[in-house]
Amino acid sequence: MHEAGVIGFFALYSKDLRIKIRAILPLVDQMKTIKAVVGVLRNNAQQILIAKRQDHQFMSGFWELPGGKIDPGESNEEAVIRELKEELGIDVIELSLHQTMVYDYPEHRVELSIYNIIQYQQAPKGIEGQEITWSDVDDLSNFNLLPTMKAFINSIILPNKYWITPSSNHQSAEWMREFNKKLKQDISLIQLRSKTKLKVEFIKELHNKCQQHNVKLLLNTVDKTFNETYCDGWHLTTSEMLNLESRPCADDKILGVSTHNLDEALSAQKLGADFVVISPVQATQTHPDTIPLGQDKAKEVVDKLNIPVYFLGGMGLEDLDKTLKIGAQGIAGVSAF
Repeated sequence: MHEAGVIGFFALYSKDLRIKIRAILPLVDQMKTIKAVVGVLRNNAQQILIAKRQDHQFMSGFWELPGGKIDPGESNEEAVIRELKEELGIDVIELSLHQTMVYDYPEHRVELSIYNIIQYQQAPKGIEGQEITWSDVDDLSNFNLLPTMKAFINSIILPNKYWITPSSNHQSAEWMREFNKKLKQDISLIQLRSKTKLKVEFIKELHNKCQQHNVKLLLNTVDKTFNETYCDGWHLTTSEMLNLESRPCADDKILGVSTHNLDEALSAQKLGADFVVISPVQATQTHPDTIPLGQDKAKEVVDKLNIPVYFLGGMGLEDLDKTLKIGAQGIAGVSAF
């Protein structure tokens, strides 16, 4: 074939291909993402209601939170109220956003908004013929859960406040006084942070104190081995996380990671972290030269991750409500509480 003919052939073929691709792309985009909402209902015993997917549904036999797809023109809140009325026969009176997540199935992507149903009327029933049951949070893992449900469990187990201990002067009277004070407050997750080695006996003493107050203790120490039995899990620095290729501890332990941008947060999630801390969200006195992320970039991390996200840096209790409203797990800090 003449050179001009070859060029013309490929130009024509490419043009034809581009036309076909443009025709297909809207269908691909339409099938690619499903926007849905679900509701977290609790009874007086603080059990959570889950429903079993029926035989005619995608991933039948799996258990999930009740909810469904958002109809055109609906807000997320309108959709969850409608879906829970149709599926369970309840009237939602008050709700709040708990978490957002994105999950990629082989066939499509699901953008999911999870709402806490704070107040509702009528007893829930399987209106559409689906099986429903109430489950203790600790027993949820015994069910054959949708992947999105597995990612969600940590967000209902973890608290909305994460206290980080001062990183020096451990065992001083002032340090111990502050630690004991936190045990008597509404703090249930503590990171023991130290830039120097601590005596095992000292850590064991702290862990015993935490157990007596139903508080989880995570170690962020320079010599952690991930085999310590005298803690409830570990917290990784960013550099520690980046040097690991797989989750360093058992699934029944808690693993947190410090991150400073979306890429690091996504890497922590891929590693198998149970939650991340993103910082600095706001300006801090301790690091005045560090440029804060700001609420928008911090929210992007929340929106892109499936695991809980704590905000750190310049945060106080006055920031907790607005942090929760955008779907973050809560706030973390040394002096925030």
